[in-house]
Amino acid sequence: MKAVLLEANAVNHNDLSWEPVTSIMETVVYDNTTEEEKYEHIKDADVILVNKLRIDDEVFDRCPNIRYIGVCATGYNVIDIEAARRHGVTVTNVPAYSTDSVAQLAWGMILESVCHISLHNDSVHNGDWVNSDIFCYWLAPVTELAGKTIGIIGYGNIGRRVSEIAAAFHMKVLVHTQHPEKYAGNSMKNSDIQAVNIEFTDLDSLLSKSDIISLHCPQTKDTEQIINKANIEKMKDGVIIINVSRGGLIAEQDLADALISGKVAAAGVDVVSAEPMKADNPLLSAPNMIITPHMGWASVDARKRLVDIVAGNLRAFLDGRKENVVS
Repeated sequence: MKAVLLEANAVNHNDLSWEPVTSIMETVVYDNTTEEEKYEHIKDADVILVNKLRIDDEVFDRCPNIRYIGVCATGYNVIDIEAARRHGVTVTNVPAYSTDSVAQLAWGMILESVCHISLHNDSVHNGDWVNSDIFCYWLAPVTELAGKTIGIIGYGNIGRRVSEIAAAFHMKVLVHTQHPEKYAGNSMKNSDIQAVNIEFTDLDSLLSKSDIISLHCPQTKDTEQIINKANIEKMKDGVIIINVSRGGLIAEQDLADALISGKVAAAGVDVVSAEPMKADNPLLSAPNMIITPHMGWASVDARKRLVDIVAGNLRAFLDGRKENVVS
């Protein structure tokens, strides 16, 4: 059997090894693969390891040897799952490898938004403190998190970790999730709800009561552009919005307008609607806007876990076992 790794550079920036994967079977490694190149790169491969390339019926028809797809990410929406099933192809993903790293970035954005660390660091390095008449100053209001309310939309692994960190700041946590019943009962009450002061609520209540809103849900027909003009109008004046989930959760022009008007005090996103980001994205010129290039998952620790899980998934498939199979 032959394997192809189609987008190695999406995971490895020369700071880790693909050896856990390449040692399993003959593997051709491509740093990157464009849509135009994918058929030539896949050819007669039995196993393909992919990140963002679209794999659909046409790929299966033109590359009939494919028996296994290892998605090198948690989300697998780039794979036409129904087509994979029709062609008898096993698909796996990599769940929960970056929970701590993504939650860490979300909180980095929150802390930057309430403390304005970069603003004051730049000011000091520009000589403002050296030339100050008094021992301290501040250029923007600094907000204490204790006693504030964070609204978390989506309560998977990352949403839960964000809520746990909120406890350390003595915050109240509101959660809106499609399946709150999953978290009912004594075991969850004792470990999560009592410890973190969580209240599960409807979306409108979360929007109207939260000082900070953080998105941790998948992008579906129900959540697409959930942050839009109508929902922003339901929010508190001066709310902070964080999105480290999927770019399509935000109507970007609506958020930019709300930042310009001051309705939204600050926002931070690690994802946008089209990636790489387009030059005309309205968030680029919006005030009090933090943007990072979809790197919340990309700590060395998380990426090493990802490679190890990709290898484990492949080895399980070859051994006739199911490991993180999504189709």
